[in-house]
Amino acid sequence: MTTRDIIRRSGRSLKSAKGRTILTALAIAVGTFALTLTLAASNGATAYVNKIINDNFDPSELIVTADPSIFGQASTSSPKEYDPSFGTGVSNSGATTQIRKITQADIDTIAKVDGVGSVREDITVNARYITREGQKKYVTTIASYNPAQKPDLLAGGLGADFNGAKLILPEGFLQSLGFSSAENAIGKSVVVSIPKNFSPDQLRAQLMTGSFAQTPEQLAKSIQDNADNVVFTVAAVSKKPATFRPGTELYIYTSLDEARVLNDISTSGSTGFRKYNSIFVKVTNGNKASNLDAAAGKIRDLGFQVRTVKETQEFLTNIIGVLRGIVAGFGLIAIIASVFGIINTMYISVLQRTREIGLMKALGMRRRDIGRLFRFEAAWIGFLGGAIGSISAVVLGITLNPWITKQLNLSAGTKLLIFVPLQIFTLIAILMAISIMAGWLPSRKAAKLDPIEALRVE
Repeated sequence: MTTRDIIRRSGRSLKSAKGRTILTALAIAVGTFALTLTLAASNGATAYVNKIINDNFDPSELIVTADPSIFGQASTSSPKEYDPSFGTGVSNSGATTQIRKITQADIDTIAKVDGVGSVREDITVNARYITREGQKKYVTTIASYNPAQKPDLLAGGLGADFNGAKLILPEGFLQSLGFSSAENAIGKSVVVSIPKNFSPDQLRAQLMTGSFAQTPEQLAKSIQDNADNVVFTVAAVSKKPATFRPGTELYIYTSLDEARVLNDISTSGSTGFRKYNSIFVKVTNGNKASNLDAAAGKIRDLGFQVRTVKETQEFLTNIIGVLRGIVAGFGLIAIIASVFGIINTMYISVLQRTREIGLMKALGMRRRDIGRLFRFEAAWIGFLGGAIGSISAVVLGITLNPWITKQLNLSAGTKLLIFVPLQIFTLIAILMAISIMAGWLPSRKAAKLDPIEALRVE
């Protein structure tokens, strides 16, 4: 009996027991549905992370810090010794912690390392507000523009003259600041208020006026007034990108030189003056992994923490992989449970078709073909379950993608559920193989039946 004939006969046999076949296939479909969605979510999350990295970082640069806690590598089993030269930060739990920051001396040292082409500071300044004449004030953050960024501009441009008091304005500010369009904003002036720090002597002077202490309201106003208002020209308006670093959607970007000036204003008189959490070190011919690794090793030998863009990318995708494994585990449990259903279904089929098996043997069908017949039936069940589960997951995923994008406030066109046909076909093939293994024992029982005894069964 040819393989084609066995496949067709196994299909007819399952068709004659539709109810049992569908119920068993649905048990497999539950696990397949979960695994297909898990793979799609993993693909989407990985693609999203990769896009964020590629659109915001230069792969030929190294991310360098002086404190291992910034990369999440610091020990929390013992307290840190106080160092007045350190900066302070707040942990995820809200506790105040010390952070060793990169100083100008550190930058000068790293710049002299063989293989280092240039060094730029990662500067972020929490401005008090941004406004323009006749408009309300809005809180904002200004960051140094990274040449590796690929902003999608609605209007304006970033040429060699993007320096001085110029900025890239996110489209989210257009309506709030009274601009009728992105084109209308180009060349217009906006005011950014940068808070200044009080020195201890200045603060004491503010606390006492003559012989009377200031009221809380008066002190608050003194602090509020201690700021520099910087006038910027809008050079470009950026569209909300499909991929962005979470929390940076409304960041305003200015040139590195201007960001340095703003940072000096906001940190003057404090321990954080000209100190940075991290810097970006561009490696000469850094597109070669060997050059990156060599420069990274030399900088690590100086006592700094170094991470390549690729390592950052792998760290994030590894987290996604762990989450994918956890969710996939639940789908595998459902599939394992369905294996017992296949075994039970096939055993029942053998018992109900004992006379049929005996007749096929009496007509000359070989034991091997009898076994193959039942294994193919199990494969059909696996195929049906896999197809039902995968198709259901794809239909649901395509339907949910726009809703997920909207709920997470992502840009139009961003998909967090990405289905890869090869993965789906491979998953179905694996399920068919598992089903064949599950049907192995029932198929052996059918193949070993004595034809004479089988024909006597009522």
